[in-house]
Amino acid sequence: MLFWFSKNTALVLSMARRDIIGRYKGSVLGLFWSLFNPLFMLAVYTFAFGFIFKAKWPGLADNPYSFALTLFPALLVFNFITECATRAPGLIVGNPSYVKKVVFPLEILPLVVAVSSLFHFFVGFIVWCLISLGVTGSLHLSLVLIPFILLPLVIFSLGLSWILASLGVYLRDIQQVIGVLMSALIFLSPVFYSIETVPEQFRSILLANPITHFVNMTRSIMVFGDVPSFGYWFMSLVGSIAFALFGAWWFATTRKGFADVL
Repeated sequence: MLFWFSKNTALVLSMARRDIIGRYKGSVLGLFWSLFNPLFMLAVYTFAFGFIFKAKWPGLADNPYSFALTLFPALLVFNFITECATRAPGLIVGNPSYVKKVVFPLEILPLVVAVSSLFHFFVGFIVWCLISLGVTGSLHLSLVLIPFILLPLVIFSLGLSWILASLGVYLRDIQQVIGVLMSALIFLSPVFYSIETVPEQFRSILLANPITHFVNMTRSIMVFGDVPSFGYWFMSLVGSIAFALFGAWWFATTRKGFADVL
């Protein structure tokens, strides 16, 4: 994985930049939309959960902003995975000309999406930091560890994207299936609630969901200032690498038939 990225760094960054700019091309506000979207959504969550539902998060101060500030980091993680997963099935199908170019490294297409998604993650992260600083008056020093926490998340998402990109060539319905699954997964991940509030008999189901661990680590660092144990993070990293290696193997094995199908 690192070999692919290091060998094609310039190409990946160039395509990611084009992907980001292309998303807002022709709009009046342009790239400002990438800043406006998380700012607007954070305002909506604050109004809905803080002022209407008056939702409270265990262990946090009782104010209308705390729930939204706790919810948002989890949504950043979930939205990152969702963007990678939902776009992956169309990466090969949507670029048949790349398949015919023997010299083009198809395996970097999920990397391009991951870099583009990371851009939006960090825009949202900056928005959260500014709002949190304004509300609480301080930020946790643990925020500097965010890149390390994101590492297993990105690696896992790459493995998932390689698998889904391959399946998208042979099973065209996978795009719709992924959309439905991600809609369900947001409620089967501790995004809107703390895993401690889940009944014991159902908690193992959530713990089997990899997104749960990414959400918990990110929220711990951003909201509570708690650093996950090295063992917990390392196991998450090892599991993500193993899954990504399987995804890379799967993609390399199945790509031989891409040209015939397309």
